[in-house]
Amino acid sequence: MRALTWQGTGKVSVEAVPDPRIEEPTDAIIRITSTAICGSDLHLYNVLGPFLAKGDILGHEPMGVVEEVGPAVRRVAVGDRVVVPFVIACGECHMCRRGLTTQCETTQNRQTDTGADLYGYTELYGSVPGGQAEYLRVRLADGNAYVVGRELPDDRYLFLSDILPTAWQGVQYANLPEGGTLAVLGLGPVGQFAARIGRHLGHRVLAVDPVPERREMAQRHGVQTFDLVDDVADLLRDLTDGRGPEGVVDAVGMEAHGNPGVEFVQKAVGILPDAAAKPLMQKAGVDRLAALHLALDLVQRGGTVSLSGVYAGAADPMPFISMFDKQVTLRMGQCNVHRWRDELLPLVEDPADPLGVEDLVTHRVPLDRAPELYDTFMKKEDGCIKVVLEP
Repeated sequence: MRALTWQGTGKVSVEAVPDPRIEEPTDAIIRITSTAICGSDLHLYNVLGPFLAKGDILGHEPMGVVEEVGPAVRRVAVGDRVVVPFVIACGECHMCRRGLTTQCETTQNRQTDTGADLYGYTELYGSVPGGQAEYLRVRLADGNAYVVGRELPDDRYLFLSDILPTAWQGVQYANLPEGGTLAVLGLGPVGQFAARIGRHLGHRVLAVDPVPERREMAQRHGVQTFDLVDDVADLLRDLTDGRGPEGVVDAVGMEAHGNPGVEFVQKAVGILPDAAAKPLMQKAGVDRLAALHLALDLVQRGGTVSLSGVYAGAADPMPFISMFDKQVTLRMGQCNVHRWRDELLPLVEDPADPLGVEDLVTHRVPLDRAPELYDTFMKKEDGCIKVVLEP
């Protein structure tokens, strides 16, 4: 089959690789009909190369049709149309029963002291082949291949794999009072959905992004938007009686604008030999924290900052004196997709499309064009907000 593979920092290519096969009786094989490029994939493209091997298959936002199932699979059948969450969880362990499927004790990576296996996301999370490919082996298929309807287009369901539940969790974690004000930092795909979810739940939403096309998309959904200017925190405080919003979702993560020194260090470490780069990143790595520091500055005293953007630094400097003084609550983590998907399914199937899932994709291309679109997405060129690949 053809698959999008990592070849080095800033370099990916579509290659012929072996077809996946049933390896465990609980496996299924799906033929992928749509798969997306996620902002988290750009972290692999730019920063996390030391934890990848040449030829690793990327991607963790797939859906498709079941082609084959193992003998122990009971809930999923050949011909079913399914969405696959990026987290591989058993659904039965202590953590899964608590709704913390990213901490699944069955697939947890104890050797690296990290959480559950993730598709296409480095040796830290199992080195599992990803979904930017023609076919995918779905492990523990009864719990991880989510059967959906046949009538609606893929875009109605595809984002249940990651970014829609990620945004939903981000807003839930922001712990807003009824009718409260939510600030969203970053209007990439997760930020777009977080802002729309905030509006859907009855909150006022103020969103910040430096890219005009992203602000324009959010405005179509009733979101008040702001450019990333030096005094943006003051602007948003002025609109919230001088207090700031009760909750802030940081949908940016480790590669924020505004930290050129750290950006240089990240790129330098990324091109070191793995033997040197890995310990540096695991013990002394730092993130570009401009968005997180803005969130902590902006949030109202006693409010909550919710991190949906990915952070991976082991030595990140944090303004604890201010966080402690303001009594800020900080919530974060990979999305527990399985916990939220039943809540979200009626919304994505609603004919009115209240979260605008059909108003997100800006680029839809064949899998062979994936390398080109990685670069376009990274550079935020051509109005690129969300890319869907069609194998």
